Amino acid sequence: MFEKFRPLADRILVKRLDSEAKTTSGIIIPDTAKDKTYMGVVIATGPGRMIDNKIVPLTVNVNDVVYFGKYAGTEAGEDHLVIREDDVLGIVEQ
Repeated sequence: MFEKFRPLADRILVKRLDSEAKTTSGIIIPDTAKDKTYMGVVIATGPGRMIDNKIVPLTVNVNDVVYFGKYAGTEAGEDHLVIREDDVLGIVEQ
């Protein structure tokens, strides 16, 4: 669905990562009790933010794993979000 989606300005398209189905002690969490994760993989990025008639490129890249806030962005489908780069709290190093 999002193969040809190109975000504008400093927005990025993020696909949420699946949440854990089991706790560290081995308890299985049912689907109804799971929270949505606040981590995702960057699928597409916009060109960057316009400042003083110059485009400043984004610091996140496609395939980066990022951590974002709970109320960040706009839902786009079941497991995708469109968020601004300002809503990204950090990039998770692999």
